[in-house]
Amino acid sequence: MLTVEAALARVKGELAELVPESLVRRLAAELPGERRERTLTPVVTAYLALRQALHATAASGLRHLAGAEFTDSAYCQARGRLPVGFFARLAAAATGRLRAAGAELPGDRWCGRRTWLIDGSSFSMPDTPDLQAAFGQPAGQAAGCGFPVAHLLALFEAGTGYLARAVAAPLYTHDLAHAALTHAALRPADVLVGDRAFGSYAHLALLRGRGLDGVFRLHQRRKPGRRRDRTVTYPKPRACPPWMAPGDYAALPPRLRVREVRARVAVPGRRVRELTLVTTLLDRGRFPAAELARLYAGRWQAETDLRHLKETLGLGVLRSRTEAGVRKEMLAFVAAYNLVRRVMREAAARQGVPAARVSFVDALRWLRRAGPGAPVPRLVVNPARPGRFEPRVRKRRPKPYTKMKRPRAQLKDELLRKQLAA
Repeated sequence: MLTVEAALARVKGELAELVPESLVRRLAAELPGERRERTLTPVVTAYLALRQALHATAASGLRHLAGAEFTDSAYCQARGRLPVGFFARLAAAATGRLRAAGAELPGDRWCGRRTWLIDGSSFSMPDTPDLQAAFGQPAGQAAGCGFPVAHLLALFEAGTGYLARAVAAPLYTHDLAHAALTHAALRPADVLVGDRAFGSYAHLALLRGRGLDGVFRLHQRRKPGRRRDRTVTYPKPRACPPWMAPGDYAALPPRLRVREVRARVAVPGRRVRELTLVTTLLDRGRFPAAELARLYAGRWQAETDLRHLKETLGLGVLRSRTEAGVRKEMLAFVAAYNLVRRVMREAAARQGVPAARVSFVDALRWLRRAGPGAPVPRLVVNPARPGRFEPRVRKRRPKPYTKMKRPRAQLKDELLRKQLAA
């Protein structure tokens, strides 16, 4: 039987350099309960969860990565013994260590400030009663024919690309419902950038109350003025937004001074060429309108980051069959995503290019196969292609199967009756 030390040595690989064993052991030591000597200890299980996210593999493929004999059920039980809070602390500690260990690169700051991108998305999971009750499914799908879908709120650091916060909630959850939870990752004078969903009075006032600033597209209920750059005072709306507690809303100031800037974003393939931004950055000398427009134009990077997280890594469709398992799996993907980002930044510093141009896929492929202590090689650098766009169409046709509009059990009964009648 494989010893714990041998299993650890096989499964850690390059992860030992990025996520030290001492860090994982410290977090595991904080877990309550009696400890038994197992092959799948909390430390081994944590590394296996990171490997599973990096390799986008099912539980059945992990025993080959670890070189150990254990069943899928044994791994699922071992991961089930670890609370969600353990994975949250692991993701936060690993991300904090990665950010602290790396040097700041040119272009990491905008006008001397750290900037953050916030955006909402979603991911799917197996169709189980537990997950249906926890997250729900799209309203257009009949019962038994769809999959539960979770709302995902993600906060990325624009300069480094790290994913600082990821919040999973029921599908029909507004982006602002958990936006305040992400503010804990920010420091005073940081700038938060998002679309018009985040440009409400309550959110802007919350940011200013915490010493933060925001740059958002003007809310759809407000009409832009004629001036291209003006300072206005917003009165506090009477109605408390549904995502905010009445007591917190009552504590907000009765008025808020903001700046509205009309910017022209001439990027081919985008729906909007001229838009109005609302910001709490009132100083026109330090933050010219052109700089605000450039900052907001970079908001699209959040869409690219979400695509890497969901499509390249595999967060788009999770495998866990319980709510706790889904949240643990999501947090493992957060840590894995940031590990890839760390590799990209190391390669960018050595190759003298911006980190955003280093290939995410190439960094992921190297990290999957790297051995302990292996230096980061020269990675593929994507060419700078400003203004590049592609139509949102598919050339390869899907297979011509009809869509499932009734539960599988009914369809199987019909097939069985046809076979018996034949």
